[in-house]
Amino acid sequence: MSGKTKEKLLISACLLGVPCRYDGRAVTAITPSDLAALSERYELIPVCPEIYGGLPTPRVPSERIGGRVMNREGGDVTENYARGAASTRKIAQALGAKIALLKERSPSCGVGKIYDGSFSGRLIPGDGVTAEALREDGVALFGESELSELIGGDRSPRG
Repeated sequence: MSGKTKEKLLISACLLGVPCRYDGRAVTAITPSDLAALSERYELIPVCPEIYGGLPTPRVPSERIGGRVMNREGGDVTENYARGAASTRKIAQALGAKIALLKERSPSCGVGKIYDGSFSGRLIPGDGVTAEALREDGVALFGESELSELIGGDRSPRG
């Protein structure tokens, strides 16, 4: 793609190996060869809405319950998630990013399915707070299980 401007891809920082998940770990969903392929096609813009929202790492696990985000200890962290979503949205708008690869099932970044709020591991249809905000702005959303579609250039997200 030399000579051409690469399309900007927002990507959950944890998917790139940044230890910013709730448990202080990174995710190993993207192999070095897949990362190289993504980097060839896209300009990668790492984001972590939870960090942007002021939450620490590690942090108490949280899940969406309707319009709220509650942590496992009963604390309401909705405002943190809303701030993080707003910051991520501003980054997308400022950089002209129209596509995102996000951490699946997350109360912030989940695309299409999120945990149901019971902390039992059950999934329900829905998006995380940031995914919902980006979708409202017309950003095409992909979860990490759809990585091959992005590498292949298929811009047809699910959900």
